[in-house]
Amino acid sequence: MGDWSALGKLLDKVQAYSTAGGKVWLSVLFIFRILVLGTAVESAWGDEQSAFRCNTQQPGCENVCYDKSFPISHVRFWVLQIIFVSTPTLLYLCHVFYLMHKEEKLTLKEERLREIQSKGEDVDVLLRKVELKKVKYGIEEHGKVKMKGALLRTYILSIILKSMFEVGFLFIQWYIYGFSLAARYECERFPCPHKIDCFLSRPTEKTIFIIFMLVVSLVSLILNVIELFYISFKQIKDRMKHICPPLSLSVFSLT
Repeated sequence: MGDWSALGKLLDKVQAYSTAGGKVWLSVLFIFRILVLGTAVESAWGDEQSAFRCNTQQPGCENVCYDKSFPISHVRFWVLQIIFVSTPTLLYLCHVFYLMHKEEKLTLKEERLREIQSKGEDVDVLLRKVELKKVKYGIEEHGKVKMKGALLRTYILSIILKSMFEVGFLFIQWYIYGFSLAARYECERFPCPHKIDCFLSRPTEKTIFIIFMLVVSLVSLILNVIELFYISFKQIKDRMKHICPPLSLSVFSLT
């Protein structure tokens, strides 16, 4: 399996612009998926095809039976799953970088306008426009990530897409393999002369890893759902604060 360092560095940058739930999700992705997949799981599946044996001497029969039993390797399937599940988060990171670039350009423009203002020119209107745009594109407020507007919508969309990919890959895995491996597989496929039995290496060990990866996928999905509900609740709460002022202020204003 390839090196995960490039993906790891990109996802690590997302940590600074994620909520607490997003940081927990990233930790689960790094520790229980990428790390385990790159060490224990890959070694367990290292002999998946070479140790696949069938009770026949017909040339090519074992290859076609392996292809029928396992259309795609579990390890490669999980690699695809990690890539697809990580892609929405990387798209969110691209949006963050876009806003940072906009903010930097506005800062440079503001500095030039300040220089012009120091020479006696009237640029107050232009400075006000730049300040309003900086508020719009700014991604930080009081030292914290400003989750609002387009950035918030992108973040919510990334959570929804991650959840959809998780569900989709779980369904595909169930449809192709199920969630356990048998020691014996029956195969009847050309060029095999008749129905034959094929035997898998270490099916119990591999089943344990399949269940482990299944549990991690479900945990990631639950974290996404919890974070989505938390963000929705927080947005509703903030809107209620703007619509309904605190009771103490209302009573004070009446008196």
